[in-house]
Amino acid sequence: MTGTDLNLLIALDALIAEASVAGAARRLGLSASAMSRTLTRLREATGDPLLVRAGRQMVLTPCAEALRERVRNVVHEARSVLRPSVPELDLSRLERDFSIRANDGFIEALGAQLIEAVTAEAPLVRLRFVPKVERGPVPLREGSADLEIGVASEMGPEVRLQTLFRDRFVGAVRTGHPLAALRRVSAERYCAFDHVSASPRGVAAGPLHEALAARGLVRRVVAVVPSFPGALAVVRTSDLVTMVPGSFLTRAGAERKDGSAAGIHVFELPLPLEPIIVSLMWHPRVELDPAHRWLRDKVRAVCAPLAQRRPGKP
Repeated sequence: MTGTDLNLLIALDALIAEASVAGAARRLGLSASAMSRTLTRLREATGDPLLVRAGRQMVLTPCAEALRERVRNVVHEARSVLRPSVPELDLSRLERDFSIRANDGFIEALGAQLIEAVTAEAPLVRLRFVPKVERGPVPLREGSADLEIGVASEMGPEVRLQTLFRDRFVGAVRTGHPLAALRRVSAERYCAFDHVSASPRGVAAGPLHEALAARGLVRRVVAVVPSFPGALAVVRTSDLVTMVPGSFLTRAGAERKDGSAAGIHVFELPLPLEPIIVSLMWHPRVELDPAHRWLRDKVRAVCAPLAQRRPGKP
């Protein structure tokens, strides 16, 4: 292929992913000046500026945005072709730590099952559950996380993802709460009580705010806690109201037998919300890693009962 330098594809992939000459240089282990010269060559090859200044930062041109998917796929396929064959995976001897970004709701509902399923086949494997302090693909891209489980927002096009199950928000109060005596909770009654919101980023507003506002109603949030277990701990000993994903009150795909969720009464929210799509996410570089692929299979198997269940009323 005279006259074609295929290394430019790798540089272009890095530039598009980072939208920064300095960022692409760090990713590829090059100097900023070397990356700048490579960008010049890419501009000559494509006939497009690719990366232009906008104020104090650089932005991709429409041409670069259009090339994002194609370039990433080509680079991924090329690396797959050239990757050496790996020996057969021996789970009994596999000694490895896997970091999984997941919220407390997943750990509470399915963490024990996943740990049991993993250690039963690979006793030397250790799972590290790390908090999701902020959203984005950086932990997967940089390798500080092997997997992420949750809603696939703000992850970018480079991250691989697969839907695990669909979830939905439900209301929760303590058993004996005035709302627990109602067959149906109206929007007006729902807003008559103070609320506690669960948000690792400290956000008080939730997906129900706009729907209630359209009816001229306001949900008064008097406290924000970082997790769903924290929100339930608060409502369990108060008259506050919260909302949590239905799967958080589920084990092995079936509601708890007494229906109380350990002192918690669950009810349908007064207004319908969009379903929560919980996904499994990973970076393309570990796509064909046998150990990583085995772990992904374990996560999917543990979540399978939730994927098969059609959420009914609490």
